[in-house]
Amino acid sequence: MFSSIARQKPAMRELIAALRKKYAYASILAVADESRSWSVSGSGTSIVSGGRMGGSGYVVRVFDGTGCFEYSFNSFSRALIPVIVGEIDSAAKRQKANCKGHQPLPTPVPADESAKLRRASRFLIDPRDMGDGEIIGRLTALREKGMKNEGILDFSCRAAFRAYRKIFISEHRDLDQTCIWTTAAMIALAKKGDEIKDYYRPFSALGGMEILDAADADVDEVARIALELTESEPMIPGEYDCICDPETTGMIVHEAFGHGVEMDMFVKDRALAKSVVGEYVASPLVTMHDGSAVREAATAFFDDEGNLTSDTVIIDKGILRTGICDGLSALRLGCSPTGNGRRESYERKAYTRMTNTYFEKGRSTLDRMIASVKYGFLLENPSSGMEDPKNWGIQCMVNIAREIKDGKLTGRVFSPIVLTGYVPDLLKSVSMMGNRVYLSGSGYCGKGYKEWVKVSDGGPCMKARIRLG
Repeated sequence: MFSSIARQKPAMRELIAALRKKYAYASILAVADESRSWSVSGSGTSIVSGGRMGGSGYVVRVFDGTGCFEYSFNSFSRALIPVIVGEIDSAAKRQKANCKGHQPLPTPVPADESAKLRRASRFLIDPRDMGDGEIIGRLTALREKGMKNEGILDFSCRAAFRAYRKIFISEHRDLDQTCIWTTAAMIALAKKGDEIKDYYRPFSALGGMEILDAADADVDEVARIALELTESEPMIPGEYDCICDPETTGMIVHEAFGHGVEMDMFVKDRALAKSVVGEYVASPLVTMHDGSAVREAATAFFDDEGNLTSDTVIIDKGILRTGICDGLSALRLGCSPTGNGRRESYERKAYTRMTNTYFEKGRSTLDRMIASVKYGFLLENPSSGMEDPKNWGIQCMVNIAREIKDGKLTGRVFSPIVLTGYVPDLLKSVSMMGNRVYLSGSGYCGKGYKEWVKVSDGGPCMKARIRLG
C-alpha cells in the first residue's frame, strides 16, 4: 500500500501540470494509512482496524487569486486526470456562485518555494510484523501480572499504532514522509470497602511496539497507586502552592496556551492572545515550544499543506512571541506558516493544530521544589481539560493531589481534583521549573468537538499558585 502511492507520483505531477494551466497554484496530498488497536480486560479481548485519522486517499487544493478550493478522492490514476480536473472546476464554480452578494476578501496565492524531502521515522519492532496473536499475548501477560495484586478488580491493557506515508506534490515541492507511532495504556480498577477507584497510565512513542517493555516495568506501580487512591480524601477548595508533574504541566501547556495561540482563531478574532503578542503573559521562567524538534507521537517532517515542520518558540522567557499557524491562515494574516496545518484525514479540512507542545526545563530538582512548599500539593495524573481562548479560562481534571506540609510529602492523597484559573495569573505565578522534560502523546486533540489529531504535550515539573476544587 505504501509503495503504491509512490508509483503514482508521475501521474500526480501530470495532474498538477494540468491544473496549473487554469489555476495560479495547485497541490496534491496523497496518504496511505494503516492503523490498528488491541485491548484486553475482564470484559474480553478486542482488535480494531482503522480509527481516528484513518483512511487512504488524495486531496487536491487550488488557488485562483480570489479563493481556495479543495477536492478529495480515494481512487487515482493517469486516466482519471481529466475527470478530477473537471470536478475541481465544477466545485470552484459552485463555491463562487454561493458567494454572490457577500464577496469574501481575496485569498493570496501561496509562494510555493522549492523544497524536496524524503524522511522516515525510526522504530525497533514493527507491530505489523508481530501480528495480532503476539500482541494480544503480551497484553494478556501484562493484565495477569496486574491482577496478582490483592484488591485489584480489573486490570485493562491496550495498545495501538498508526503507520502512514504522505506524499505532497506541487509545482515546486516534492515531499515524502513515512512515520509510525505507537501508544499503550494500563488501567487498574481497585476496591477497598465501598470505595472503588481507577488509575490510568499511558505510554507513547514515535516508534514501534518496543513500547510494551516500558509498560511491563510499571505494572505493579499502576496497581499500587490504584489501591492507594481507595484511601484518598475529597479536596478542600482553595488556592494552593502546587507542583505539577510533567503530565499535568503538559495539560496546562495544551489547554492554557496551546489552543489560545492557534492562529486560525486570530483570523476570526476568537483568541485573546492576538492582542498581547510581545507582552508578558507568564513568568520569565516560562518558555514554550511547539513543533517537531522533539521525537514523540505527533512528530512529522511536513504538515498536510506541504509546509516543513520546525520548532516554534511561542513564549520566550514569559513574553508571547507568536502563535502557530496553518498555511491558509498565514496567507490571510500576512505571516509565515509554522507547519501546523493538519487534517483529521484526507477527507477533512486543514486547520491550525498543535503537534508536540511543551515548556522548557529549568534548574530545580523535584526534591528541592517539594522542600520549598510550606503547604500545598503535588499534582499527578491529569485526565481531561478544556479552555476558552477568547477569555483565557481553563478547567482541568487531575486524579491525584499529594499533600505537602513543611517541605515534605505527608502521605495524604486527595482525589479527584478540579484545577481552574485565568491563564496569565496561573502562568505568571510559576516560581520554579524542574530540570527534566517529559512529553506524552497518548491522546488526541479535537478542534471544538471534532477534527481529531494526534498530539503530545509535556514539560518539566512546575511550581505555581493554582486554584483547586
